[in-house]
Amino acid sequence: VRAQSTPTIRIALIEAFSGPFANAGEAVFRNLLWGVEQVNQRGGVKLRGAAQRLELIRYDSEGNTEKALGLARAALDDGIAVLTQGNSSATAAALIEAVNKHNERQPQRRAIFLNYSAVEPSLTNEKCSPWHFRFDAHADMRLAALTEVLKDDKAIKKVYLIGQDYSFGQHVVKQAKAMIEAKRPDIEIVGSELHPLGRIKDFLPYAAKIQASGAQAVLTGNWGNDLTLLVKAMREVGGTPKFYTFYGNALGVPAAIGEAGVGSVLAVTEWHRNVGGAPSDAFYGAFVKRFPDPKDDYVHLRMNVMIEMLAQAIERAGSVEAGAIANA
Repeated sequence: VRAQSTPTIRIALIEAFSGPFANAGEAVFRNLLWGVEQVNQRGGVKLRGAAQRLELIRYDSEGNTEKALGLARAALDDGIAVLTQGNSSATAAALIEAVNKHNERQPQRRAIFLNYSAVEPSLTNEKCSPWHFRFDAHADMRLAALTEVLKDDKAIKKVYLIGQDYSFGQHVVKQAKAMIEAKRPDIEIVGSELHPLGRIKDFLPYAAKIQASGAQAVLTGNWGNDLTLLVKAMREVGGTPKFYTFYGNALGVPAAIGEAGVGSVLAVTEWHRNVGGAPSDAFYGAFVKRFPDPKDDYVHLRMNVMIEMLAQAIERAGSVEAGAIANA
């Protein structure tokens, strides 16, 4: 129950907090909550000589796009002007379209959509919207980095591509093939397949196929349990290919890989605690102090940046109106 006496700047977090990707949704919540708490601890967002606190409100989509759309409509009807989501490019695309239509129909109650991890490139190309702001590198940017490293690994002659069967996963497999062929035409793509999103409990059949293919490297955009279970299955069949991943530093994956991953698993990310240095150490140390449980040790710099940029934009605009925030 919110205290009505003091207005807050509300942020609707629409994410899966139940279902196969609940752990990924909870990780997002921790990161955004921490960012909100940091802003509030320094007095909130300074607005018209006063200050307003940020408030993060959870909406459980259960990983379902249609449910996410219904929740977005509920949040918009409640007057919330900031929506955020990221763990599915298909859901992000639907939310962008929903915000576009809402803003056309109700220009006096416009909203913005902040995206921390939906990285399908069309979201900021063909489907570009002035109301959508992405805080992550898109899939082609990540692939460009991974394939540059792969290009220089002359020991790799055979690569297996595997991904989740939805817009993002399909794009990664297709573009990875094109980039590898352009940069290393001598590499043989020995497998290229898609699997149902969040529905595979046993990846052993996939791991067996990868091992049988003779692949020396696996490139995947998989995230959440779909990556953790794939890596575990690969270890169970005794396979030792290198993994070129988008999210190999993600929830549960380092623990699943263990010592076998040292020097053989690569992940592309905007920041990692291993970079060191006083600012980095202080940033990571503050997060661990807030969330000391080892299973919660998954911090995203970009999510913290997203909250900070939102707070700064509101202060610069001197307004909580979505158009003013977007312009700022």
